[in-house]
Amino acid sequence: MPPSETTALLPPTGRNGLSQPKKFDPIGSSRHLIFGSWINLLLIAVPLSIIADLLHWNAAARFSTSFLAIVPLAKLLGDATEQLSMKLGQTLGGLLNATFGNAVELIVAVAALNQNELRLVQTSLLGSVLSNLLLVLGMSFFAAGFFYHESTFQATAAQASSSLMTLACITLILPAAYHASETDGTLSLFSSEGAPDPHDKSLRGLLVLSRGTSIILLLTYIGYLFFQLRTHSALFEAEQTDEDEEVADMDQWSAGAWLVIITVITSFCADVLVGSIDETAEQWHIPKRFIGLILLPLVGNAAEHVTSVWMACKGKMELTIGVSVGSSIQIAAGMIPLLVIIAWPLNKDLTLFFANFETIVLFVSVMLVNLLLQDGRANYMEGVMLISLYLVIALSYIVS
Repeated sequence: MPPSETTALLPPTGRNGLSQPKKFDPIGSSRHLIFGSWINLLLIAVPLSIIADLLHWNAAARFSTSFLAIVPLAKLLGDATEQLSMKLGQTLGGLLNATFGNAVELIVAVAALNQNELRLVQTSLLGSVLSNLLLVLGMSFFAAGFFYHESTFQATAAQASSSLMTLACITLILPAAYHASETDGTLSLFSSEGAPDPHDKSLRGLLVLSRGTSIILLLTYIGYLFFQLRTHSALFEAEQTDEDEEVADMDQWSAGAWLVIITVITSFCADVLVGSIDETAEQWHIPKRFIGLILLPLVGNAAEHVTSVWMACKGKMELTIGVSVGSSIQIAAGMIPLLVIIAWPLNKDLTLFFANFETIVLFVSVMLVNLLLQDGRANYMEGVMLISLYLVIALSYIVS
């Protein structure tokens, strides 16, 4: 019988809820962050992507360099966030992890929105949800199977999270149903270029429905944060032990400064990446939807993927569930509605209407995750199921 997990969903802290403070040491902190992983060797791609854009290299070169540049940037963003969260305790630290953990996805989405690539906004965010729910969680369950016959976690907390994920999924199904009823399923909201078709008679109603739903969903997500971090925080935590105490390797100010620096650099690389997708998809004969739904999320979720799998191998399943499902919730119930509202004053017709196939894909994914989380136990076979569904979805977008 495996030992029951007693790890908090939010970042581990010391006996008083906070790790011991570290003296201001920008050089030592920067050294730890930059030289802490071999993957940071890919940082050489950051200046290359900027040079490729300034010198107008071909689209494939711009896409490849910016794509590789975002991988270590996502890892650095996750590392700096983890270090800073140790100073702020569980409540603020958990909120910080939720915010910056998906910063890459938000930056890419805002860059795409600015360039009026509305379909890319939708597919990249939906891809991030699917990647976290299926691939990250699946790989974590599978990896944990090498160390534990069966892993356990707080079923009540997991069900609360998956229920909100289900609600977010329903809010994406309703606009699709509305569009089908208004057009008899004969028209597509999007033109061949991926922008909303102004002749679609359901567009005005979809905008009203999507913007109103987005406001309601954002308020619900704020309520969920209050529920998770304040009123019912005990559901998401387990008792701390002295073994769980971690000491930060970066001081608070250096970690915060690096978060700002990395976010700015990532925004430049994301802008180059988004601007090169159309030509790259044409040159490489890859469906644009595959790039948005599969490739971009793999880059953006690099930090979550590494953290989730590593925590699962250490038996910390509450943290694993929090990273994978929690990130999906923030995107589906927070980030997507937020972008719809941001697009409103910019006169961008971004709605919650996704293509029928994408809506079905999200529904079956959430349904499978709900079924696997309801018993509070996980094993490697459940990980195989989640990974299998993700591979089938990826295959369907390659042939589309």
